[in-house]
Amino acid sequence: KKYKMSKVLLIGGGGYIGTVLTKHFLELQQKVVCIDRFIYNHNQSILNFEKNKNYQFVFGDFSNYDLLDSIIQGVNNVVILGGLVGDPITKKYPKTSEIINDIAIKKCIDYFDNKNISKLIFISTCSNYGLIPDNVLADENYELRPLSLYANAKVDNEKYLLSKKGKVIYSGVILRFATAFGLSDRMRFDLTISQFTKELYVNKELLVFDENTWRPYCHVNDFALLIELVFKANKELVDFEIFNAGGTGNNYTKKMIVEAILEKIPNCQIHYNQNDSDPRNYRVDFTKVKKRLNFIPKYNLNYGIEELLVAFEKGKYIDKNEDDIQYGNYELNYSLD
Repeated sequence: KKYKMSKVLLIGGGGYIGTVLTKHFLELQQKVVCIDRFIYNHNQSILNFEKNKNYQFVFGDFSNYDLLDSIIQGVNNVVILGGLVGDPITKKYPKTSEIINDIAIKKCIDYFDNKNISKLIFISTCSNYGLIPDNVLADENYELRPLSLYANAKVDNEKYLLSKKGKVIYSGVILRFATAFGLSDRMRFDLTISQFTKELYVNKELLVFDENTWRPYCHVNDFALLIELVFKANKELVDFEIFNAGGTGNNYTKKMIVEAILEKIPNCQIHYNQNDSDPRNYRVDFTKVKKRLNFIPKYNLNYGIEELLVAFEKGKYIDKNEDDIQYGNYELNYSLD
């Protein structure tokens, strides 16, 4: 169903989730403008969109006001996806993380202070909840306990955006994303479901740390549907609101994911180990986004595993000549550290 929306600005739109959003809104016959610096050397991710008349790409830093000025005309919805995404990459490049995830994102948010846009969505993370008891579901009011540079920056930027309430024209919206899975034009295999499935398919062996720790998961296509719902929503439903983004039924332990994969790839060797350097353990309550926006994820764990296996059977992502580093947030093609 088409709806009135002249142009969507995707900041960091060439990444894993950004390319899925691009495809989604182009299929709705909407105009999409993307700004990306390709910090992971992933410029091939946008090749499928370049010939689309409704698509515009601009290379550069999202805190560059001159660059933003060149593309802001006609934009009425903005999604901020950009930055160093994930605990490992921010730990590896702490100085770059500070400059981009702390300073540049706030500067980017400031740019829209006097711009006549409708909604600005900041993509945050459920990692903000950090470490919580197994028998607790964290809703949006649950105490935040960030355990990494990545999550600390997200929490700080959430507060910064919320401080704009009553001072700007647009509606600010914070979406705390569950851990993503699903296929994308900029594929990642450093995320749990895709990583486990690929390793078991290729090597028939997997080392799993802290198998009983919980995480929520959400398919990238569902994220696109949710953002569409936010764009369509009346202002009073979303104005400077925080939403956990996902579905309660998609909370899984690592062991549950492994067992689901083994049902489709039997005769694999699993080695469990404890005391990983990542202590996060959290289950999340998604009641608010379901009630407020009627959002219910369409895609579950089994669907995500199946689509990966179909891709592998077709030879995608498993060519030994391919550089695996392109399939994740492992290395930056430039660094300020």
